Amino acid sequence: MARRVRGTTIAVVVVVAVLALLAVGSGRFAAGPPAAVATSSPAVAGAGATRSPGGSAQDPVRVLFEQQRSGVEVQGTGVVSRILPDDDDGSRHQKFLLTTPSGVSILIAHNIDIAPRLDGLSKGDRVDFLGDYEWSDKGGTVHWTHHDPSGRHQAGWLRWNGRTFS
Repeated sequence: MARRVRGTTIAVVVVVAVLALLAVGSGRFAAGPPAAVATSSPAVAGAGATRSPGGSAQDPVRVLFEQQRSGVEVQGTGVVSRILPDDDDGSRHQKFLLTTPSGVSILIAHNIDIAPRLDGLSKGDRVDFLGDYEWSDKGGTVHWTHHDPSGRHQAGWLRWNGRTFS
């Protein structure tokens, strides 16, 4: 059993190391990688996670939600369930709710002072995303869905209607 756990741990470390090297080599990290990255890759998202009948292995947001984690870079997809008014306090943010494949509802807070607005976004539209996940009992928030003008934070993005917004 210990040998099997060690082999799995080594495999996860190798996958994470390769992903980090690819990201650093592509210039995605100016000041080092984020604390953790959750993607839809079973080798990463499923590592140490409790898989639920809701499909958490396919939905990295479900894993982060169940583990009540915050400050984690996450890539995923969802369907717009509600368009919210813009937040105009300080930096302006376009806000909307997505429902992920396993049913978790997340708030997307997209900085429209830095990145373009998703004009024409509608309920039922699919949106793919990369950004920082912050846990809440309502599902969580994804922000940093844009580039960092200072180059110190990994660039995030939203993909919708054939376009990438960063």
